[in-house]
Amino acid sequence: MTRRQLSDEQWELIEPYLPTGEYGPYPQRLRDQFEGVIRRFRTGGQGREMPAVFGPWSTVYGRFRVWRDAGVFTARLEGLNAEAARRNRTDLSLVGVGSTTMRARHDAAGTLVGQDVMEVLEEAAAEQERARRKRAAKRNTSDSPASASGRSADASGDGTGSVCSRP
Repeated sequence: MTRRQLSDEQWELIEPYLPTGEYGPYPQRLRDQFEGVIRRFRTGGQGREMPAVFGPWSTVYGRFRVWRDAGVFTARLEGLNAEAARRNRTDLSLVGVGSTTMRARHDAAGTLVGQDVMEVLEEAAAEQERARRKRAAKRNTSDSPASASGRSADASGDGTGSVCSRP
């Protein structure tokens, strides 16, 4: 028996987003098939080498294709992001975009995010920014004070920042 990829708590978050139809997938096999998809991408192994506990490999692959085409994975990712932000369990410090490579906002690139998801994410980002500034302020008051002149020292001493001066 292969160990479960997902805890029961994780499965409760994912299950509502997986479509079930009149002719399948049957709810009792749904978790096994979803975990087969996860195993396939975690291990990088061939689909045909999948353990039988997940069901036939062709069925697992077929479910993956149906879920991919229906946008299930995109909807689940947005839902998980929103839920994590609501629970204040986001770490937006791991998300970064360099301004030298990306200058457009998310909506200019064609990404569609619901208004409620966007509001929750913006609030989480603002809260983390406030916390970061608060930590920085504490660090600045406990560190050594800045130079008395408040200017940075440069090689020329004239405040222009040039390394050498020419007449």
